[in-house]
Amino acid sequence: MKILVTGAAGFIGYHLSELLLSRDHQVVGIDNINDYYDVNLKYARLNQLGVDKETAAVFGQETTSQSKNFKFIRINLEDREAINQLFQQEQFQVVCNLAAQAGVRYSIENPHAYVDSNIVGYVNLLEACRHTKVEHLVYASSSSVYGLNSKIPFSTKDTVDTPISLYAASKKSNELMAHTYSHLFGFATTGLRFFTVYGPWGRPDMAAYLFAEGIRKEEPIKVFNHGKMERDFTYVGDIVQGVMRIIEGEVATRKEKNELYKVYNIGNNNSVKLSDYIENIEKNLGKKAQKNMMDMQPGDVAKTWADVTELIEDYGYSPNTTVEEGVKKFIDWYKIYNNLK
Repeated sequence: MKILVTGAAGFIGYHLSELLLSRDHQVVGIDNINDYYDVNLKYARLNQLGVDKETAAVFGQETTSQSKNFKFIRINLEDREAINQLFQQEQFQVVCNLAAQAGVRYSIENPHAYVDSNIVGYVNLLEACRHTKVEHLVYASSSSVYGLNSKIPFSTKDTVDTPISLYAASKKSNELMAHTYSHLFGFATTGLRFFTVYGPWGRPDMAAYLFAEGIRKEEPIKVFNHGKMERDFTYVGDIVQGVMRIIEGEVATRKEKNELYKVYNIGNNNSVKLSDYIENIEKNLGKKAQKNMMDMQPGDVAKTWADVTELIEDYGYSPNTTVEEGVKKFIDWYKIYNNLK
């Protein structure tokens, strides 16, 4: 199967590309390698996929990999002409859109970055899928769409009309646009509401990395909502196994059932206290954290918890990595990446 993975230099995109390649799919990865966080981490991920940094850095240049089934191109999703040319040339069967401007708090200060990537870029992908007869678009939504929803656990049957950040609103708009395109043009779309993904090669702006950095350097870590936050922390390996099942799933059956448009939660089906998560990081680093207890931040919610029943029933999704196991794997990688003993 020929698959496009957008955001291939990103955290989840890298892991998904690696998994798909291990299953002998042809994968084309694209990413704009922006400087939202350290680009060296992005290039290091691409290096794991056999892509050379010097050639990957050039916009529009096709970069072959040590893997015969993978190639990488640096492209902006907002570049409509480049996206259309790529789709016409490659004729993808499945597109997995993991590229987005991420971060809830960042969206408050930098709204235009979210509109450009998460809305304009996303429409470009939808149009390219439509015109090149792509069979299935799988795309990243977010648990943040639940906003002020107080019902726990979060279900895809819940109303999601109260987003409290522009990031969340942009992800909700992606779901609405996908529904329109599935209805009008007859191709399958599957939205995945990710819940607090963590693990090796994780982003440095996310909780696990921030906490590990602060504890290692003996600097105070910010603990929001005075440690009372709860999150459905989900190990990246479980996430990409679920995404892979959807990519490899049979689309014809959904067409027969008139279910071309679907949205699923993808999480660990369990809510963990932030204090327990930090405790696991402390244990694996062998150091205690200095904690700066803070109020809830604008755009944040106190608790997330994914009901993943539908994904289990439809695709056999099976998240089985405990927080204890997942944090250990993350810290083991963190030590190697940062040359720690």
